[in-house]
Amino acid sequence: MSEPSPTPKRRGRPFRAGSAFMILLAVAGYLVVHYITAGAGGQGCQVVSGKGDGASYEFTPEQAVNAATITAVGTGRGLPERAVTIALATALQESALRNIDHGDRDSLGLFQQRPSQGWGTPKEIMDPSYAAGEFYDHLVKVPGYTRLPLTVAAQRVQRSGFPQAYAKHEPDAALLAAALTGQSAATLTCQGRPAATRATGPDGVRAALVRDFGNDVLASAGAEVGGSPAASQAPSRSAAGESGGRTVTLPVTEVGGPAGGRDAGRRGWQLAHWAVANASQLHIARVTYAGREWVAGNTASEWRAASAEGTRSGDRDTDAVRILTMR
Repeated sequence: MSEPSPTPKRRGRPFRAGSAFMILLAVAGYLVVHYITAGAGGQGCQVVSGKGDGASYEFTPEQAVNAATITAVGTGRGLPERAVTIALATALQESALRNIDHGDRDSLGLFQQRPSQGWGTPKEIMDPSYAAGEFYDHLVKVPGYTRLPLTVAAQRVQRSGFPQAYAKHEPDAALLAAALTGQSAATLTCQGRPAATRATGPDGVRAALVRDFGNDVLASAGAEVGGSPAASQAPSRSAAGESGGRTVTLPVTEVGGPAGGRDAGRRGWQLAHWAVANASQLHIARVTYAGREWVAGNTASEWRAASAEGTRSGDRDTDAVRILTMR
């Protein structure tokens, strides 16, 4: 009986080395992708309960931007927090809060609205502000929607084939709504690096504010919108920006009517949380309000006592929200 060929022994070592190399390559690839997506597309944001019950929800910066827009459109119409919760739960189910350009048949966008069913043109539906507005237009026509179970209210608008699916998103939607309407203070944070997009500076922040809240959000500061004054008076130092023109300052006042009115403190936290939600997209470095600040890149990703750098002497704690951009 002949001895076994030595060839397998000679081939085994290179094979094992090659396998190890491929494993290392795969790990390296994962780390590269994770690094690239962290802060821009990874799990970079979190909202926690203001009730101290330990509830929390983690989501991406992309989802944060869309959630903030949906909320701003709702509160801008004077709608209650319950309306915002219904809208957010619906968008979580329909698109996972992503502005997707596909869906069942001709469904598009955050709410998977269909052009063929009269929701608007594809371009309009892919505009998150427009899509949110259309959802609210239909929701307010539902009699007693604030008293209905969320699944029933959402289904009256959406006519979904899976009406019970909205229910599972209600707890997360309620957390988001509480933070993004300003009901819960200092409960929304994001961490990680800015998205790989061109920095827009204060002008980009102002444009995004107008997109979501309307011109009135800047009018009280005399800010300029698209090169034209949003108020009759000239732009103030606050509106024009501080820290070398990198700061947008938003005076906080009570807004809304009887249905959706919010005191100044709640309005301030809505604007502050909106800024944090948009930090990755708009390259926002710091948000300061009510004696507390959020700083981009802070590994703890928390609201902390404002530093001297984050406030100006003589300012009252709750007089304004200050948004410092990176450029």
